[in-house]
Amino acid sequence: MRNKAFTFINIAGLTFGLTCCLVLVLYLQNELSFDKFHTKADRIARVIMEYKIGSDGNKGNFTSTKVFPAFKRQFPEVESGVRISASSKLVRYGDKVFNEANFLFTDSTFFNVFDFNLSGTTANDALKAPKMLVLSRSSAERYFGKENPIGKTLLIGSSQTPFLVSGVTDDCPANSQIQYSMVASISTFGELQETTYTDANYTTYLLLNNANAFTGLQSKINTFMQSENKTSDFKVNFELEHFNKVHLYSMYDAFVPNSNIFYIYIIMGTALLILLIACFTYINLSTARSADRAKEVGIRKVAGAFRSQLFVQFISESLLVTVIAMIVSVLLLLLVLPAFNQLAATNLTYTSIFTPTLLGISIAFVLVIGIVAGSYPAFILAKFQPVMVLKGSFKNTASGTILRKGLLVFQFSISVFLIIATLVIRSQMGLIQDKKLGFNRENIVVLDIDQKLVEKMPFVKNELKTIPAVKEVSFAYESPVKIRGGYNMSGTDLSKSMAVTANPIDENYVSVMGLNIIAGSNLTQQNIAAATNQDYTKNYYHFILNESAAKALGWNPQEAIGKKMYLDESRPGEVKAVVKDFHFASLHSSIKPLVLFPGGWSSNLFVKIDGKNTAATLASLKEKWTTLAPHRPYSFHFLDDDYQNMYESETRIGKVFNVFALLAIVLACLGLFGLSAYAAKQRIKEIGVRKVLGASVAQINLLLSAGFLKLVAIAFLIACPIAWFIMNKWLAQFSYRVSINWWIFGAAGLASLLIAFVTVSFQSIKAAIANPVKSLRMD
Repeated sequence: MRNKAFTFINIAGLTFGLTCCLVLVLYLQNELSFDKFHTKADRIARVIMEYKIGSDGNKGNFTSTKVFPAFKRQFPEVESGVRISASSKLVRYGDKVFNEANFLFTDSTFFNVFDFNLSGTTANDALKAPKMLVLSRSSAERYFGKENPIGKTLLIGSSQTPFLVSGVTDDCPANSQIQYSMVASISTFGELQETTYTDANYTTYLLLNNANAFTGLQSKINTFMQSENKTSDFKVNFELEHFNKVHLYSMYDAFVPNSNIFYIYIIMGTALLILLIACFTYINLSTARSADRAKEVGIRKVAGAFRSQLFVQFISESLLVTVIAMIVSVLLLLLVLPAFNQLAATNLTYTSIFTPTLLGISIAFVLVIGIVAGSYPAFILAKFQPVMVLKGSFKNTASGTILRKGLLVFQFSISVFLIIATLVIRSQMGLIQDKKLGFNRENIVVLDIDQKLVEKMPFVKNELKTIPAVKEVSFAYESPVKIRGGYNMSGTDLSKSMAVTANPIDENYVSVMGLNIIAGSNLTQQNIAAATNQDYTKNYYHFILNESAAKALGWNPQEAIGKKMYLDESRPGEVKAVVKDFHFASLHSSIKPLVLFPGGWSSNLFVKIDGKNTAATLASLKEKWTTLAPHRPYSFHFLDDDYQNMYESETRIGKVFNVFALLAIVLACLGLFGLSAYAAKQRIKEIGVRKVLGASVAQINLLLSAGFLKLVAIAFLIACPIAWFIMNKWLAQFSYRVSINWWIFGAAGLASLLIAFVTVSFQSIKAAIANPVKSLRMD
């Protein structure tokens, strides 16, 4: 109470440090808990397919229907498994119609492999027959309200096929890689064929009979697939991923975007560094004030106090300060949690604050911080010699001064590192935002469509173009942001084929997306008609290649035009055009060969608008939609949103870094503020003498600031190589990345020096403008 400023700085510093740490602990706890609620999680493997044609190949988290049953027959290690096909489906009940985005078709073993809380039926019976359906709790309430949905019928798809509701599960936990609103029996499609390994349309999970069987089974799969591939140039292999590691370690998304273990390490490190800054501030201020408490220690020792008693006293004070800080931290955490959820796109709840785990961590923080942060000051104070103290000959030791300087350097090294990391992340995200992708993603509205609409597409396009703001309309199976279709292509020599990504499109796709044709000409309606005959054996295709595909076939753009080629052998045709390479996948990977071909099926409608009055245009689209597609609810998003969603993890980590880098700087400055205040107090008579002799306020400010600024400069030199190394590791994940330019280090150094100078100057100027007469009269 007699040293309110120092007490406030200590409690405030520890409070902010602990709050940051607790928030990040909650976030980490959520990320690390993904899929842990499944009791068999350690025995479940997700199957990744790798396919190669010659030296060209690709990998993905999709497999054919054959993998699960073939592996179960072949390998005794496979106890069970499940195949999942995810899509969006129209679902109708009476006058209620919704487009369910997370609709899964899956095997009857689904609820035996995964532990979703099922009611109304058993795991064995839920999907035992065709056209059976299990709803999530929220989807059941959406259609049936408070009624019991078991035994009722929902109409699925544009064909309105009746499905019987057999059960209800709790909504999927937020920390689950599998997310669904409805799960339907895959046997609805009849007996799934096992003709090939190459039709990659399903996600496959295998349940092993032993958690230690992964390595041995992987070796057996490699050997087995070598024998299976002997008669084909198309080589297929399968890799097993540990189910409970998919969210943090896999390159391939699950039913929700993955996180990244590298980001978890970054966040853990940031949390630890922020807490260290707060602890070092406490240690610095405590040791700096040791001279002020020396007489107290001397008198206590003369009165008979043992060193151990003094040590316990100061540790108790440290624990008391830490307990107060922890209580305030928990209250502050309750206030900031909603804002953090919005910042980091999480769904952390208040109940997670009061779990045994977090309470245990909080108690551990109090004990460790209280004892560790208080031990050194307690040790220094407890060993004072009472004779020297009471004679007034005690001074702060050189070792104490060196420690304070070292801790201050460490604090600002952390702050400079976080400033540099934040600038690098912002630069990379800026590149992602501003990168010329080779297509136009602005002002394109994406609508979900079905075959019913595809069949009357010319009419749909004409009707939509009657809206003045609509410039053009196109449809395709996948958007240019993320094209995933795996095919193989070859020239006239079918024995020399290679893996390629391909996408069925219409004649307007190139112009709507703003693709740049560098040779040949765009598709026409006649080209579309030639490739969409009812008798598919009569189809003839006109292909559009990107530059990489033409090069892979050994042609330059001009040579490619008119050349004969095949897509998947069953699609003969010729090259109609070559477009300039564009990014049709994440910037994490380089541009690969791509084929665009005329197709008679689609799931996306792209409406190019002028962007002048978007709200009015969307309202007009909705009005038209109710006429054109009365069987479908109006649901839209923008193409640019698809692009942003690909970098959700990077965007999230960037936002978190911005906030916590700022907090780290504030905490470091808080400690610097306290030390500069104490330094000014210790030198108050010196300042008074200098003022009497004619020193200006600026000279005194520079005198008091110079020592601290040197320490900040040393911190900058230490932080730069560490930041360069770590951020280069992060940037290595991107095929297209920024360079870490000198200006980033220059900006970080200038910012840290300026922040430190302003912080110290506040106390220096305050001391410099004080009345020197009063200063010289002080004891």
